[in-house]
Amino acid sequence: MPGVLGVLVRRGVDFAAAEDAVQDALVEALRVWPADMPRDSKGWLVTVAWRRILDVARADAARRRREDAVDEEPPSGPVSAVDDTLRLYFLCAHPSLSPSSAVALTLRAVGGLTTRQIAQAYLVPEATMAQRISRAKRTVSGVRFDQPGDVATVLRVLYLVFNEGYSGDVDLAAEAIRLTRQLAAAIDHPEVAGLLALMLLHHARRAGRTAPDGSLVPLAEQARSRWDTTLIAEGVGVLQTALSRDRLGEFQAQAAIAALHADAPTAAETDWVQIVEWYDELVRLTGNPIARLNRAVAVGEADGPRAGLAALAALDDTLPRYTAVAAYLHERDGDPDRAAALYAEAARRAASLAERDHLNRQAARLNSRRPPGARG
Repeated sequence: MPGVLGVLVRRGVDFAAAEDAVQDALVEALRVWPADMPRDSKGWLVTVAWRRILDVARADAARRRREDAVDEEPPSGPVSAVDDTLRLYFLCAHPSLSPSSAVALTLRAVGGLTTRQIAQAYLVPEATMAQRISRAKRTVSGVRFDQPGDVATVLRVLYLVFNEGYSGDVDLAAEAIRLTRQLAAAIDHPEVAGLLALMLLHHARRAGRTAPDGSLVPLAEQARSRWDTTLIAEGVGVLQTALSRDRLGEFQAQAAIAALHADAPTAAETDWVQIVEWYDELVRLTGNPIARLNRAVAVGEADGPRAGLAALAALDDTLPRYTAVAAYLHERDGDPDRAAALYAEAARRAASLAERDHLNRQAARLNSRRPPGARG
């Protein structure tokens, strides 16, 4: 409804936030208007949307206060304090919604992520995700929130929130770990433990992921002395306990891969053969195309770059990071010209500024080694 959007934007509201608020107001209108049609429908929508914007602002402020109270590196050990955030995750994962819709709605309503960020996580266009979230809101608009959703959906939400926080766009990683600790303390479930282990092992490497100037540092080049060995030890311990239950799931498989990286004293000593085996398990469990892409990298390390390129050739070349992986494998296969061109192409497709800069540096590094007459 452009008129309502225009009013909110003129009040200084960000367009995307205004659009979400209007969607919520329209959902509320569908519920209320059949029984009580307002005389001024536009004024009613503006009022309800404005209240929604204020509610979101208050919720964001409360979330930021909770995040500020959490140390940058989450403390190890049991969690005693429990708040309502985890309960909200379960309530938004309502049985009336499909798992994908429940995850999208929870990320938007509770996790605080934008529609664009959620779309990127799901590898779908932003417009598609906006429609999915709108449908989810309409589905639950007249539903009583007294039936919590299942653990698997909540785990998926926590995983995506952590990944978004870990990427650096939104600092939600510590909050996701805090909530997963609460869930692990409340539920004896191997996949809950697997997700907690995965988060701890990835978060342990956070300090090494960026240089002092903010640029990305690839895993093989990270200073392992900057990794948090306490978090690594805790993550490995949690994972071992989970694996002993012999109920393997995708988060345990991912955590096992992270543990093998963390356990290697140097990048050269990484057990790539075992990592490929764990990726085989992960692909078997999920069929996830990103898992297949990462497996191609691992195959390239374990069996040589040509084997990695062969594995890569079987995948969809529109996958995020496909071109960057191809560039890396071509460089290792002794084709710097092809690798430089692919790095430059991958940079143009990069989802973040830090990733784009990193890929451009890789292209420039290879181009600088070419003889002057061979440079384009």
